[in-house]
Amino acid sequence: MSKSVDLREAAIAYHESGHTIAETAEIFGVGKSTISEWKRKKKETGNLNDKPLNRTYKKIEPERLKRYVKEHPEATQQEMAEEFGCCNQAISKALKRNKITRKKDDSLQRTGSRKSKGVSRKD
Repeated sequence: MSKSVDLREAAIAYHESGHTIAETAEIFGVGKSTISEWKRKKKETGNLNDKPLNRTYKKIEPERLKRYVKEHPEATQQEMAEEFGCCNQAISKALKRNKITRKKDDSLQRTGSRKSKGVSRKD
């Protein structure tokens, strides 16, 4: 988990006030390499903000997956994986990430319960 920008700035200010990197790292509970990285980042960019995440989809585009599930509601994850050129686990994660649920056909559901329904037997 990344540290807050306020903490990063405080650590850099502490270091610049004459303390060593080792002292700064110990006081702020981070590694020495982290302090060095923050110093470099501030020198290069002028701030200590995180870079925005740039997420792209390599194989499973969300809209294409939604369209495929809508057009092929009975397709298995294995069939989807073959269609998208990936593994079952990637399909499973993509379905979960995109909040796509797939209900089973009612004809495949069990009709009864394994537990007795209040009926007692006399032996």
